[in-house]
Amino acid sequence: QTLSHLLLEKEQGRLNGPSLIVAPTSVLFNWGKEIDKFTPNLSYIVINGAKRQENFELLDQYDIVITSYPLVLKDTEVHQKHVYYYLILDEAHYIKNPKTKLYKAMLTLKAQHKLCLTGTPMENHLGEFWAQFNFLLPGFLAGYKQFTRLFKTPIEKHNDHERKVLLNQRIKPFILRRSKTLIAKELPEKTIIIQTLKIEGKQAELYESVRLTMDTRLKEIIAAKGLQRSQIEILDALLKLRQVCNHPQLLSLPSAKSIKQSAKLEFLMETLPEMVEEGRNVLIFSQFTSMLALIETALESAGIRYEKLTGQTRDRATPVKRFQNGDSPVFLISLKAGGVGLNLTAADYVIHMDPWWNPAVEDQASDRAHRIGQRRPVTVYRLVANNTIEEKIVNLHAKKRDLADSLLEGSEMSAKM
Repeated sequence: QTLSHLLLEKEQGRLNGPSLIVAPTSVLFNWGKEIDKFTPNLSYIVINGAKRQENFELLDQYDIVITSYPLVLKDTEVHQKHVYYYLILDEAHYIKNPKTKLYKAMLTLKAQHKLCLTGTPMENHLGEFWAQFNFLLPGFLAGYKQFTRLFKTPIEKHNDHERKVLLNQRIKPFILRRSKTLIAKELPEKTIIIQTLKIEGKQAELYESVRLTMDTRLKEIIAAKGLQRSQIEILDALLKLRQVCNHPQLLSLPSAKSIKQSAKLEFLMETLPEMVEEGRNVLIFSQFTSMLALIETALESAGIRYEKLTGQTRDRATPVKRFQNGDSPVFLISLKAGGVGLNLTAADYVIHMDPWWNPAVEDQASDRAHRIGQRRPVTVYRLVANNTIEEKIVNLHAKKRDLADSLLEGSEMSAKM
């Protein structure tokens, strides 16, 4: 849709300079491929790599300039010299934190028009939504402190329906919500199964031991430093509990390294061979690369072929191609490295080994398989350890989904018009 719009602007004679597209590094060349495929009349250049400076003087010769978030921060002074026709942010939630250098740099870039593209406009709280709107229309939602007083606090803490409606009405004219029901009615069904697993034996004993230790330690730290200054210690405690839920060996504690019992890994290796035998193709996501390494060892022992993609993977295209061609039935993917920018329609099963705090991130990862081009029903398994921190995370999911949906309610109408 974005490229079609830029092409129309060119054909109508309005595109009077280059447009800048800023995207995650992993999808830079996807944009080039899409331009070649759908809008070949638009000229473009990808600014990337150590020799990119050679092209800085040529930007005005192209309709579209494509670069990444890390590089736009390094090359800010170059881009500040231009007034772009459009400034387009792909996966715009990369600028959700207004305190970062990246955010401040993006505000200094000049453009006649701005556009944010994201499937997760709000990952954790309304402040992230404000940050993106403040980039698009500075001052439209007031300053951050005033926005917090007028909307964020009443909506998030007091569930103020009136404020929610007011905010929805204010932002609705500027949002085009491209839901799947509108763009791909032919997509097959997606089934989501929350698979609750009971941790037992030494794994359960370790979880309870870590929980009690952390509970005592945090009480002491909070008493000494206060709640606000104890955030790092709290996050560390939550991380350790989540690691035990996956596999005790994810913990750095010597006592945990000897425990090989893992309810999740056992469930996976009980069900996965049968899926593969039935001809299923499976994506397995985890936030922990150390968990993927343990699964990798188990797959090798079972003689199951697999591909792997993490932040350390330099050549992303090859494993994606092999999986899509059916060379390997299983694809291990770290949530951060492979949650966006991939088309993996060969998969019809998705397994999330661990719940993330933000459900939209998980949904985006699942939709690597459930997207245009998919012809089979997709089944998504979310593995959750019973009576643990993970159940509380899943409960948070429902609240965050409700908040995001109510905020964007009615935006689909713009798409129909």
